[in-house]
This record gives sequence, structure tokens and C-alpha cells, in this order.
Amino acid sequence: MIELITATEAHLPEIKRIAYETWPATFGAILSEKQIAYMLDWMYSIPSLTSQITEKKHVFLLAKDSEQFLGYASYELNYTGVPKTKIHKIYLLPASQGKGVGALLINRIGEIAAENENNALLLNVNRYNKAVGFYEKMGFSVVGNEDIDIGDGFLMEDFIMEKPL
Repeated sequence: MIELITATEAHLPEIKRIAYETWPATFGAILSEKQIAYMLDWMYSIPSLTSQITEKKHVFLLAKDSEQFLGYASYELNYTGVPKTKIHKIYLLPASQGKGVGALLINRIGEIAAENENNALLLNVNRYNKAVGFYEKMGFSVVGNEDIDIGDGFLMEDFIMEKPL
């Protein structure tokens, strides 16, 4: 059975560990090693993760089976002041993918969003990420494109996807 728990600051090293295990498999074919290293440091240093929880009000959910943490997602209710919930991150260890864990995380975030009177889920995904197909199966559709300059000469080239609730 998979348990979903709300992460605390004590869980941040585990979130960082999962990210560092997951990102090379997820992005190795579409981003340079240098960009992956830059983005991991930028988004997953403990000070950055702490800021995401305490200042940006991101909530992290961790998925756990009886033995280990399998992955995580983070979300923000009422993103940019509108009744939509933004999924900022969702990553699963490669061995946990394809087993329903991602769907469980997204469905739980959808339930929380609906409980808080949000009417849609939003997320950004790299345009070349194979997860685009997964999100489409989950009911998301592409509503836009976004190129984000993240510094050091790197660009995030994303689809913006939305799922009505």
C-alpha cells in the first residue's frame, strides 16, 4: 500500500535525494549534464527547498511504501491569486514509475485543490519530456508554451498544461 504524507522540513534531505536520483534518468537525453547539475543545485539545495515551503507556500507530498520513499510532488493552492492549483514538481524514482504512484499523487492534489475551491490543476513540463503523454492520460491538455531564462545561459522550454477539476 502506498501512503502519502505531507513533508516537513525534516524530509527535505529525502526530497533532495530522490531528485538527484531521478533527474539524470528523466532529463539525461534532453538536457546537458551541466544544465541538470545547475538546476538541481538551484531548486534542490536545502535552503532552496526550505524557502519553497516557508516563503513560497509550496506543499510537498511524499509517496512511501512499506520500505522507502518512492517520489514526491509539490503544489501551491490559488496560484497567482486565481483558484487554480499549480503542481510545481512531481518526480518518482525510476523503479517506481508506471505503477500508479504518479496518478495517486496527482489525484490527491486534485482532491485537495477541489476541497479548497480551486477549479483546475496547472503544471509546466519540458516540451521533450516523455511525461507529457502521462499528463495527457491524466486529463491535462496543453494550454500554452513558456520559455524561462533560469540564468547561466540555460532555458527551460516548457508546455503549460491544465486539467479542469
